This record gives sequence, C-alpha cells and structure tokens, in this order.
Amino acid sequence: MTEVTWADAGPPLLEDVAVGRAVAAAASLGGRPGLEVAVTFVSAAELTRLHAAHLGDPGATDVITFDLGTEGKGPAGELYVSVERARSVAARRGVSPERELTLYVVHGVLHLCGLDDQRAQDAARMRESEAEVMARLGFPEDPAPHELGT
Repeated sequence: MTEVTWADAGPPLLEDVAVGRAVAAAASLGGRPGLEVAVTFVSAAELTRLHAAHLGDPGATDVITFDLGTEGKGPAGELYVSVERARSVAARRGVSPERELTLYVVHGVLHLCGLDDQRAQDAARMRESEAEVMARLGFPEDPAPHELGT
C-alpha cells in the first residue's frame, strides 16, 4: 500500500494510483513486493531544507528516502520528492514531467530495496534497475544520460 501526499508541490502531476504502481513495480524488482511506502511530493525549497537537515547537504536534490525499518505498523519507508525539480529537469532533458517524477519515485523505492548509487558499479546497477522498472510501467526507453540528485 502506498500513502501519497501532495504537500506544497502545486497541482498533482500523477494520479495517486500511478504513484502506487511505480512503488509496487520498483519494490517487486527490488525483491520487496508489498513494500509499504509513504510518498510526499514537496517543493524544491522544502526538499533542499530536508536534504540539509537530515543528510547534512545544503544542495538541491530530487528525492530523499528514509528507511523506517520493517517492524511496527505503518510504512517501511518514506520518500520526499521534488515536483519542481522534476518539471525543470524534464524540460531540460526533453521528457515529460510525469516520466521524470515517476523516475524519482522508482529511484527512491530502489534505495529502500537496498540499491545504492554512490560507486560507479552500484550506479550502473541502479540505472539498469530504473530502466527495467520504467519499461514495466510502459515508459519508452530514455537513452540520454541522467544523473539523479545532481
């Protein structure tokens, strides 16, 4: 189950059911089917604030993932996703903002499944997993280079 909140992010770019499908597809590929995740869409300023407060990095980013563990009630993880960032990056890359925003959700869920992207080989595996999930969701291949978080 996916809990979706559109905080100070402006009008929704995706239907909540589409967010749930993205979470489910990424969790399935990542070996955690049925993973419960809370997804909150926020402004770029709010995500930058969270990035600084929780990760010690004052720079802008696109998605932050918090692993809440598997014990207790409620979601096993939380994602905070920047809608503004998705819109601006999508325009620069020539893709739809909906695709870009979905990619951010997929990326965050894959982190909850244990994938990392700090080292080159881990980043390559993350990109391959993202591409596979996006294909499962019906998005065409996007051959342009893409570095999330930058």
